[in-house]
Amino acid sequence: MEAIKIAENIYWVGVIDWNLRNLHGYSTHEGSSYNAFLILDEKVVLIDTVKKEYASQLIDKISDIIDPKKIDLVISNHTEMDHSGSLFEVMHRIGEDKPIICSAMGEKALKRHFKSNWNYRVVKDGEEFSIGKRTLQFFETRMLHWPDSMFSYVKEDEILFSSDAFGQHYAGPERFDDDITPEIWYQAKKYYANIILPYSELVLKLIEKVKSAGLNFNMICPDHGIIWRVNPLSIIEAYNIWARQEPARYALVIYDTMWNSTKLMAEEIVEALGHYGVYAKSMYIKAYDRSEIMAEILTAGAVIIGSPTINNGLYPTVADFLCYFKGLKPVNKIVAAFGSYGWSGEAVKLINETFDSMKLNTVDSIRSQYLPDENCIKSCHELAKKIAEQLPS
Repeated sequence: MEAIKIAENIYWVGVIDWNLRNLHGYSTHEGSSYNAFLILDEKVVLIDTVKKEYASQLIDKISDIIDPKKIDLVISNHTEMDHSGSLFEVMHRIGEDKPIICSAMGEKALKRHFKSNWNYRVVKDGEEFSIGKRTLQFFETRMLHWPDSMFSYVKEDEILFSSDAFGQHYAGPERFDDDITPEIWYQAKKYYANIILPYSELVLKLIEKVKSAGLNFNMICPDHGIIWRVNPLSIIEAYNIWARQEPARYALVIYDTMWNSTKLMAEEIVEALGHYGVYAKSMYIKAYDRSEIMAEILTAGAVIIGSPTINNGLYPTVADFLCYFKGLKPVNKIVAAFGSYGWSGEAVKLINETFDSMKLNTVDSIRSQYLPDENCIKSCHELAKKIAEQLPS
């Protein structure tokens, strides 16, 4: 794919990773992109680079527009290797004396990773920098989602280069939201649930910060996925909603099963929830990966997790999911545990211990030895009723 002009003298020079299927534990079934941007002004600016193995594609795209040696400075909004991996090659091509603009934490991270004494220029939160006709302004966004993260904003064009915020893992020929709106919204939600969710309080503070700064947006350009240009405020408003994690009348029943007993309990709970007016969805862990499950959890009001007991512990797939779930720190969820067992039945207790450590509101738990009997079925319906009573109407 060639470089794409996104505004006057501003170009997308990123690359598409069609084959990426996993990024640090997050499933990326639709691939991804690593977005980099070139601004032509009195000073020529490259914003971020791409994954190391795609360095030659980045250089080729830049070369179609301008001799790379004419680049005057590089902005590193985020030092994670899918965005800074090509930095060594870029600096070798443009001249290692050229400035690299980054946050204070970005300088530390880049020095430690590349072991190179480049010409770092650290910018402070709110600092401005003229590149000729344009003024760049920088905003620290620590822990969204790394300590070094920052935004770069072109004041005259009202374009925000938002690093890993507002992105999606999606590979495709489309570069803008008006090309592929329905698919992109799901990918944006999944991205938030699996990457940004633990930092939701910071997201809300950032949105307030943007409002108080009076920034306008003609375009928001994240480091992954498409560019928001039709209504850029729509993705900011979506983040505002997702960050609040307000519970909906929606329940997920997430489970794995050994001999179908736990599956039977899951099906009874889902059916009973529907009877009490709760939209409920069953998610069999072997049929959905944990990233897809988290995308649903983002907007669910209740999360009910079931596991059989094996070797006095959790079923391995459920243990894996609980570890991932806990790390993403969702809040405002009603939770419950259920499961079948043959000998001892510790799985439900272990699920509840995870819920307690997360300070979630545990409604109840159900254990069934071997096949669920009439009393177990009755308990499944009672659990559904308790959850329905606590969810918003």
